[in-house]
Amino acid sequence: MTTDATTDATTDTGEPALTIDELAARTGVTVRTVRFYGSKGLLPPPVIGPRRVGRYGPEHVARLALIEELQQQGMTLAAIERYVRQLPADLTPHHLAIHRAVVASWAPDAVDTVARRELERRAGRPLSAEDVERLTAMNVVRETADGTFRVDAGLLRLGVQLLDVPLSQEAILAARTVLIEHSRAAAHELSQLFRGEVAERATRDVKSLSAHMHPLVVQALLTTFQRSLREELSKWVSNSAPAEEGRAEPESD
Repeated sequence: MTTDATTDATTDTGEPALTIDELAARTGVTVRTVRFYGSKGLLPPPVIGPRRVGRYGPEHVARLALIEELQQQGMTLAAIERYVRQLPADLTPHHLAIHRAVVASWAPDAVDTVARRELERRAGRPLSAEDVERLTAMNVVRETADGTFRVDAGLLRLGVQLLDVPLSQEAILAARTVLIEHSRAAAHELSQLFRGEVAERATRDVKSLSAHMHPLVVQALLTTFQRSLREELSKWVSNSAPAEEGRAEPESD
């Protein structure tokens, strides 16, 4: 397969399609790794375009990010294969990102100190001074006196994605404050609820219950929030539609 050809091909969603080299560069893995995952069924086959060049889209990027997260959790390749096989075949990149968020929540907080080059490798893209400034404002990274960066590994990918969102920095920070405040309130209330259930149990049983409940609770919160947000956005669109339709076009003379 030719891997160095580049065209203006796009995916079904209108996003630029990637060659295998571009996919590897975007996700920080090697071409050999991409092919290996494909041979194991962890990645769907590429779409074969002009000149028999394989093209990869957002789904491949999202699946590679999920695989990377599973590896960071210490899962073996066999365990990752079992996990991926259980996923519905038609999952969108958006839903794959939700799965990755759930997996990432299992890990303890991790802050690494890295050089600028390693920061960009983990981000999967070059970072301008403005990008770094925005990531710093979101508490994703913090530059140290010696020029290295303290990176919140759990927030880096989300922070990088927010760089492309057409929202002001003030709106993003305000949204972050809202999410933190409500998440803490929900966590406190759930903790109080579960504490009553396990008060009389042995310490070992409490730890086991906590380990099992953590991913389940996070999945439930993500799913509930996703549906609630979709409902709110639908109401917003519905309420604004009549106003748009009611605007009369200026009459021409």
